[in-house]
Amino acid sequence: MSPKFRRLLPACGLAAGLLAAGCRQDMHDQPRYKPYARSDFFADQRSARPLVEGTIARDHLRDDAVLYTGKSAGKPIDAFPFAVSAAVMDRGHERFDIFCSPCHGRTGAGDGMIVRRGYRKPPTFHQDRLRQAAPGYVFDVITNGFGAMPDYAQQIPVRDRWAIAAYIRALQRSQHATIDSVPAGARAALEAADKR
Repeated sequence: MSPKFRRLLPACGLAAGLLAAGCRQDMHDQPRYKPYARSDFFADQRSARPLVEGTIARDHLRDDAVLYTGKSAGKPIDAFPFAVSAAVMDRGHERFDIFCSPCHGRTGAGDGMIVRRGYRKPPTFHQDRLRQAAPGYVFDVITNGFGAMPDYAQQIPVRDRWAIAAYIRALQRSQHATIDSVPAGARAALEAADKR
């Protein structure tokens, strides 16, 4: 290789690199329509296409009205739309601590950290009006909000809202339980622990 060619080699490599970089076709270079731009391709001249009739977005079917609204015939339902298991209660406890306890407090007394810092105090879950409220009512308030409380329909999935309602019911029972509320098998264990 001649010395003259060796001096030109880096310059040729640089030129080839620049040429290759100038020929790239990334996604940002492809033809596209801007939102609501006019299109001569379609007869209605709209670039944004309307949804096909009957289209339902994934996970938005909502075929169980009771599950998604907490109501039947326009009134809050008195029962949960699915079985409440220990796993559902654990999930409700977890979600309650994340979304509800900042205002309502860990026990549902309405003394959460935000309230202690000056936010409007919510009612306690342990008052008679809310202890007697149907689970569908609690679900509806979580879903749509009430008073100063915002709605949580976008932040909390449907089944988690029901799990929170079940956990709130457990909190209410824990504050107003009697020994007769405890199942017989567990009652003996409680009485034994109480004697210690």
